[in-house]
Amino acid sequence: MSRIGINGFGRIGRLVLRAAIEDCAFVVAINDPFLNPHYMAYLFNAGAEYIVEATGAFLTMEKAAAHFVGGARKVIITAPSPDAPMFVVGVNLELYDKEMRIVSMASCTTNCLAPLAKVIHENFEIVEGLMTTVHAITATQKVVDGPSGKQWRDGRGASQNIIPATTGAARAVGKVIPSLNGKLTGMALRVPVADVSVVDLTVRLNKPAPYEIIKKKIMEAASGPLKGILAYTEDEVVSSDFLHDSHSCTFDAKAGLSLNDKFVKLIAWYDNEYGYSRRVIDLIRFMQKKE
Repeated sequence: MSRIGINGFGRIGRLVLRAAIEDCAFVVAINDPFLNPHYMAYLFNAGAEYIVEATGAFLTMEKAAAHFVGGARKVIITAPSPDAPMFVVGVNLELYDKEMRIVSMASCTTNCLAPLAKVIHENFEIVEGLMTTVHAITATQKVVDGPSGKQWRDGRGASQNIIPATTGAARAVGKVIPSLNGKLTGMALRVPVADVSVVDLTVRLNKPAPYEIIKKKIMEAASGPLKGILAYTEDEVVSSDFLHDSHSCTFDAKAGLSLNDKFVKLIAWYDNEYGYSRRVIDLIRFMQKKE
């Protein structure tokens, strides 16, 4: 596997390193530009080829292209980007072109939602839908109440509150599944847990199907083309059961329900840190094979 460099050593950066070590990948450079002013020289000397851009600060192609000065060949942005091609493993990798030098991995929530939406849309055709992610605390939140620009609720203490927040995760699904563009939107509820989040996807279907048939199709995908990415469970699970789970999405069959054969609520769990980090390594491996 090609040599990998990680720029940004927060929780995602650290977990990408852990996932890389477990997969015997070759990480040659780790850096955080906010702590090390000599980053570019260090990166150049280390000779990293694939840069995991995990700072959350260099989201545009213009900013991420600075890594090429240090000798990088490819940059993977671990967040949604306004202009970089966006890929979700198991959903749209067939659109990747080896000439692409900068790509986005979307968000952890999009990586959970997109495989599930793909299965439902391909089998039952989603007409429209709403998503809510009940999301674990992130590093950008406040420990206690503090100032927070335009988004006032974001300034409230993370460990004392359930905080409604905006998210582009559902809309981003339309970028990786174009036939769903404009059909999904959603919001987030930030809750005081350290890790593991859950997606609530409520959709209206064009092709009616009882909930049991929907479960069957998801199970088939989880044991077939999306194995390792999508999982299926009928266990009585809670969030801590998914700590360090490597799947992008685990469908909770017992938690979902339907109002009728065209209106259904689907629940899926994800380790918003570790599962996502494993997909970063999967994407790098895929990109290398295309060279």
